[in-house]
Parts: sequence; C-alpha cells; structure tokens
Amino acid sequence: MSLGAPLHPVGGLQAPTPPFVPGPPGTHITVRGLTKYYAGWPLYENFDLDIPKGCIVSVFGPNGCGKSTLINMIAGLTPVDAGQILFDGKSLADTRIGYVFQNYREALFPWMRTIDNIAYPLKLARQPRAAVERRMAELVASFDVKFDLNRYPYELSGGQQQTASIMRALAPKPEVLFLDEPFSALDYEMTLFIRDKLQEVFMQTGTTMLLVSHDLEEAVYLADQVLLLTKRPTRVAEVLYYAQARPRTLDTLSEPGFIHAKKRSLEIFQREVRR
Repeated sequence: MSLGAPLHPVGGLQAPTPPFVPGPPGTHITVRGLTKYYAGWPLYENFDLDIPKGCIVSVFGPNGCGKSTLINMIAGLTPVDAGQILFDGKSLADTRIGYVFQNYREALFPWMRTIDNIAYPLKLARQPRAAVERRMAELVASFDVKFDLNRYPYELSGGQQQTASIMRALAPKPEVLFLDEPFSALDYEMTLFIRDKLQEVFMQTGTTMLLVSHDLEEAVYLADQVLLLTKRPTRVAEVLYYAQARPRTLDTLSEPGFIHAKKRSLEIFQREVRR
C-alpha cells in the first residue's frame, strides 16, 4: 500500500495521469490516484489502495474521514474527481458487486414483495425464471429464513428487512460485497445473527468484502485486515492484519490475538484523532 504525491492543477490544467501500477499478486481491488474534493477542500487526494482477494477488510477511522465515501466511490455510487479503480484488472461495469446499505428501510422497494426485492438483481440481469427460483431457494436455505418473504418490507421487523437486504446483495453471487455500517440500526441480538451469517457466507464463498463500521470490536472481529484511516485529507494510517481462524465465536473476543488487534487499532485511532 503506497501513497503518491498530491496532484495539483498546473496552469489551470490537471497534471497528467501517471501510468497505472498494478497491486501485488492476490490484489482484487486496485485504487490509484483517487481524488475527491468537497467545497474545494480535499477529502481524498492521490489516494492509493490495494484490497486483497478473498478477504474481509474493515474500514475504520475518525468521524468525517470519508469511510462510507471511500466504499461508495469504489462501488461507483459516488463520482470521483480523479483516479482509477480496477477489479481484478477489470472495470466496475464488468464486475458483479453487491451493496448492503445502512438504512435498510430506504434500501428495499416498498411496492415489491420481499421475495421480489431479493430477486430484483437477477431479474434485472434477465436470468431465466428457473435460475431465479433456484437461487432464491439457495438463499432461503442458507439464511434459514423463518419469516414470510411474500410480505412487503414495511410489514417486517428491522432485522428481517436487513436480512432481506443482505440476501438481495448476495443474490447475483457478487465478486465484491460492500457493507456500509450494516448493523448500526439493529438491536444486539440481530447484530449477532447477521454478523454470523456474513461470516458463514464468507467461509462458503470467499467473496471479497469491504465493511464500514463505527464499532471497533465488530470491525476487528469480522476482518482479515483493518484499514485504519487518518483525518482528512484522508490517508492510510495503517493496515492491521488479523489472522484468527474462522469461524470466530464469542470466545474469540477474549483471545489474546483479538485483544491485541483491538488494542492496537484503538491506539492508532486515538493517535489520528488527536492529530
């Protein structure tokens, strides 16, 4: 992971884009020269990042550093001012992604039954009806769904709606899954359930996941890497590697490796907040 020198306009013109430098072997998402300004002030400036394939990477940092903005730019939801992003050497348009939003109440279409919400990405891709039904059955079995998917989203609890949101994001078997604070509006019982389901999905599929979290314990628990960011203009403060075997359980929270990883992440976070 490296950071280049900031790009500055010269004579009113943007400096030439440097040659694209691939990430090390095993890199899935390669970000080069990412630049984003808000109201004339840099949030990200010439930001480089390599996300490894088949890992869960948690993004953590001070308030206002642009954690959600970062994954939104990578996912194509927020436009960038400059920079290049490739997925296994491919463009976003050639990559299957899934996205789980923080606000599940606004993420699901209220006029569609829950089952139709989940199937929506597959129907959008014009998959045959038999293939859609087969995938729906796989997801229902995987998540051990006990609630009625023929009901509308507003008839479900918050946890059930977020479960449906995650199922929808996973329906097309994404290469990369983005999760923007997916537990923040859930109660603790449902948080534990969804957290374990995500871990199960990851163990079954090896899908690369980028998770934004405001909860340090949650960020470390799920991650293979914790991407710790600075205050704006945002840079990488440090990448913390956490190699605890899966499945991780409640016992993980008291293991020395987890305690050390959480403590080190907190130290880096506090250092950056105080700067």
